[in-house]
Amino acid sequence: MVDISDVSDAKTLHDSVVAGLGPLDILVNNVGGSLTGSDLLGTNLDDLKATLDLNLFGGYELMRLVIPHMREQKWGRIINIASIYGRELGGDLAYMTAKAAVIAATKHAALSLAKDGILVNSIAPGSISHPDGSWERFQNENPVDVVNSFIERNLPMGRFGWPEPVGDTAAFLASERANLITGACIVVDGGQSYSSI
Repeated sequence: MVDISDVSDAKTLHDSVVAGLGPLDILVNNVGGSLTGSDLLGTNLDDLKATLDLNLFGGYELMRLVIPHMREQKWGRIINIASIYGRELGGDLAYMTAKAAVIAATKHAALSLAKDGILVNSIAPGSISHPDGSWERFQNENPVDVVNSFIERNLPMGRFGWPEPVGDTAAFLASERANLITGACIVVDGGQSYSSI
């Protein structure tokens, strides 16, 4: 068990996976959350740093650790799970900042690694409900009318998203069928986001 918000644990995780399974050809960084839930004045610097540690730095370090092997074999896939709130307004300041940074780091890495056969993309899910997740807690902790009002205002499909479409998108991006896709941020949100780009 490692704490991915502690960058030194990223190397421990990488080394234990390599020892058990061999070098990584595909990396999916899927971690997220926020420690604050507030705006600029309500988010102190330590909370912002902790949210960046959780959402960005552990995955960033794992990317750095897997790239040498991928470069050597001229093939690799890196998929970073971001959020629609890294692309547009939503969520608290620290979370938005961290997920926007994930998307930016993905784009930059994709352009610098494309010539090495390493494709790097991100996925931006919307409100995905899953066991023990924040959207499941939201539904369990609020009255039905509050939940229904949120759904009516925010979710054009009339329901929360579910994990499988995000997983299917990651599997596609990891496959040979996605050979010309790199630097993309693919939205999986049932029409929830408002951004047209």
